[in-house]
Amino acid sequence: MKIKIKRVYGQRVQEDGFLILVDRLWPRGLTKEKAAVDLWLKEIAPTTELRKWFGHDPAKWKEFKKKYRKELEDNKEAVLL
Repeated sequence: MKIKIKRVYGQRVQEDGFLILVDRLWPRGLTKEKAAVDLWLKEIAPTTELRKWFGHDPAKWKEFKKKYRKELEDNKEAVLL
């Protein structure tokens, strides 16, 4: 299975296939119709605490990945959806 990453604000094209939004918060200024996602999996997105800790700091990326993987491991039920 081929997986691509795409911003939710971009235009959807037929080649996109099945679109899954993985984010705890719904994107600002975007209606559900305009987003045109097929599935919203907010339960497997990084927790609010982890997102705030990371703060988009590239120096924290390596540790963020470890912490996020741990969150996913601890949330197997939602991941297996």
